[in-house]
Amino acid sequence: MTRQEHLKFCERCIHRKLNLKIGLVCDLTDKHADFEKECENFELDTIIAESLDSEEILDFNRRGSRIPTKEYQKLLQEQNFSFGFIASFIVGFFCAILWALISFKTGFTIGFMAIGVGAAVGFANRIFGKGMEPKFGLMGAIIAIFSCTLGKYFSVLVIASRYSGYEFIDGIFLFSPLEIINVIIDDFGLVDLLFYLLAGTEGYKLSFRKFTEKQIFEMTQTK
Repeated sequence: MTRQEHLKFCERCIHRKLNLKIGLVCDLTDKHADFEKECENFELDTIIAESLDSEEILDFNRRGSRIPTKEYQKLLQEQNFSFGFIASFIVGFFCAILWALISFKTGFTIGFMAIGVGAAVGFANRIFGKGMEPKFGLMGAIIAIFSCTLGKYFSVLVIASRYSGYEFIDGIFLFSPLEIINVIIDDFGLVDLLFYLLAGTEGYKLSFRKFTEKQIFEMTQTK
């Protein structure tokens, strides 16, 4: 662990002590912290505990170094990659259908819908997958981008059907996939790329379980 990661523990511990020459040290050793993952002598200052934030969500990197090893292992066992995949794929598919319906009503493909698709996929992955490991974020990003591509495909299909005077169902059989894909490629620009990147980012970030300072503190009390 880095010095900054150690300080996240030391600043809250009753054993902290300020050394004017080298900064914050442990009162038990008179040295900088050198533990890995967690300190066996850590005791949270009750005054600080009362002020812990119960609203702020810790990001992926911060929460990973703060959850006690025993509790972290329990959380890893609660992960379910299959459920996360199925849930996020189903949500992504229905988002693609919704994107197509909105496009049919408006006559536009509406690229920024991709961001909403990415967020929905990420949330579904988080709730059902309960992911703690990077592979869940990667899955969320891939499914988000795939769902956006599917949404774009359906949108172009319904718009082509609408302006050709056909019903949506008829358009599915009248236009070949290659024709639709060529339209998508020809219409693809930097703005579309930006939206897809944002969708993938949302799908990644929102796929992980979230914890507040308060929740992590409560975990340390169960050790």
